[in-house]
Amino acid sequence: MMASLIDRRTLLRTGAGACAGLLMMRHEGAQAAPFASRRIAVTTRGTGRDVLLIAGLASGPALWNGIMDKVPGFRWHLIHVRGFAGLPPDANATGPLVQPLADEITRYIKAAGLVRPAVVGHSMGGTLAMMLGLKGVAGRIMVVDMLPAGAAMVGGTARGMGFLADQLSQYFTGTKAGRAYLAQIVADAPGARGSDPDVIANALRDLANIDLGPQLGRIAVPMDVVYATGSDAAQAAQISRNFRAAYAAKKNARLLPIGPSGHVVMADQPARFAAMLKDFLT
Repeated sequence: MMASLIDRRTLLRTGAGACAGLLMMRHEGAQAAPFASRRIAVTTRGTGRDVLLIAGLASGPALWNGIMDKVPGFRWHLIHVRGFAGLPPDANATGPLVQPLADEITRYIKAAGLVRPAVVGHSMGGTLAMMLGLKGVAGRIMVVDMLPAGAAMVGGTARGMGFLADQLSQYFTGTKAGRAYLAQIVADAPGARGSDPDVIANALRDLANIDLGPQLGRIAVPMDVVYATGSDAAQAAQISRNFRAAYAAKKNARLLPIGPSGHVVMADQPARFAAMLKDFLT
């Protein structure tokens, strides 16, 4: 009887252990399974709380290389848009781009089992970060040097610049001269080498037609907006007024100027930007 009881206990322990091991293997397998997408590629670095990093127009994950090491203790999910910085465009080659990218990043968040991760986006990545906030899948958002209306970044409106962007997109993608000109821009721009001109043109068209300003009040999570200012005091003051007005609908947004800096603040002011990012995440 004692032997029988020991055998039963051993069997129960062994069975429980086997079940736990099987569940662990399944969990690990689910975590390790690659995310297949024709629009984005995702790599992860580090351990800790989950943070998505989304680079801007024509840029890839290398944009963040100097920053991640300065802010340890997080698991970085690096979003690489297909067609940018060396990746073949695949499904991004034609048609709308920005909204499908927001949908695909949302799918990644759910497939990876992430629970409202922090999202940091630069330029076009900032637009995508706000769109993820509107979808309710982000826990907090940092927008880096991007206005809610893409056209406003060049002093226009979605209505006026949208028409112009449509014409430019057709010029860049539909004419030999336009394609050659855009290819030259890509070759000369830092971080844009290996980017597909058609994908860039599609992105510019979409951004010029997007204005998220009226929807900002629907974003319920904390949001920081880091924006670049130059060395000219009067110009910096005007930039600050523009950003405050553009984000007025998001009542609790923190607007954080950083300068002197160009558009790529993480390259021009790496230490200060890293400090802002650490404060935002902690």
